[in-house]
Amino acid sequence: MIRKFLWLTALLTALLLPLANVAVAASDEEDKTGFIMHHVKDSHEWHFATFGHTHITLPLPVIVYSKDSGLEVFSSSDFQNPETHAFGREYGKNGFYIDEHDHLKAEVEDRSFLELSITKNVAMLFIVLIVVISLTLSAASHYKKHPNTAPRGVASFIEPLVVFVRDEIALSNIGPKYKKFTPYLLTIFFFIWFGNLMGLIPGAANMTGNIAVTATLAIFTFFVTNLNGNKDYWKHVVATPGVPLPLLLVIVPVEIIGLFTKPFALMVRLFVAITAGHIVILSFIGLIFVFESMAVGFASTIMVVFINMIEILVATIQAYVFTLFSAMYIGQAVAEHDHH
Repeated sequence: MIRKFLWLTALLTALLLPLANVAVAASDEEDKTGFIMHHVKDSHEWHFATFGHTHITLPLPVIVYSKDSGLEVFSSSDFQNPETHAFGREYGKNGFYIDEHDHLKAEVEDRSFLELSITKNVAMLFIVLIVVISLTLSAASHYKKHPNTAPRGVASFIEPLVVFVRDEIALSNIGPKYKKFTPYLLTIFFFIWFGNLMGLIPGAANMTGNIAVTATLAIFTFFVTNLNGNKDYWKHVVATPGVPLPLLLVIVPVEIIGLFTKPFALMVRLFVAITAGHIVILSFIGLIFVFESMAVGFASTIMVVFINMIEILVATIQAYVFTLFSAMYIGQAVAEHDHH
């Protein structure tokens, strides 16, 4: 089932690849390589394609809270040139504007505000949540209606993954207390995996390539690990048994720093792996418009499809690695030590 799913994803990516090429087609005056970072970064609008001078975009809500005006909701199209869809200070509204780097700013420099906008990555996050919740609830519904029967449909796809995370990740690395943490590990595995895979679809958002998303996931693991740490865990952190007192002055600071370097490594590993893959794919697409050659276009298309296939594997590996290391950190925190 997983192999069929991967091949279907690869086929869908290849079929939709022309849409990605159309999306980066631009006028002669436009920077033909600057689109890479534009597509990797977050945005207040969802851009799908460009046909000549026509941009196909989905405006997203811009939500701002300030003390003087309270909660205000706009459309990102309110801050754009209606013809070119360009942002700028001259298109501001109600004291706010979106600059050329897609950052919301106040026209008055010392005006404080809180932005709660539904950006492209946030919208993608909601879509991934809906997909994951729908699939898992569908599988759960099957077991309720057909207990003690072989799984079918969505359940046959979800069950092997659940069993794998439970037995090969949670049980193997946490031990007897694995049941308490299995729901959390399943949640982050499915969320990261579907986020990675859906991010490979041309026109989709680079959600897991956003460091704010990976940082939030790493913070969750940090709190789950340290809030469940037993006395042996904290004793090894603040007063490592069997270590002479002079060495404790060195080891204890290192152990404390290690509490934060572990989630930091989780955050950076996922962010870098996903972002690098997107940049490489977009770079090959950009070569088509830089050289304007059919030969380069054909070679770049072949390379993009090949790298996209690799990215499907990377998307799965990164979800597995993040979940695995989270389980290892939790297992270290809850492990019982034999003091005899």
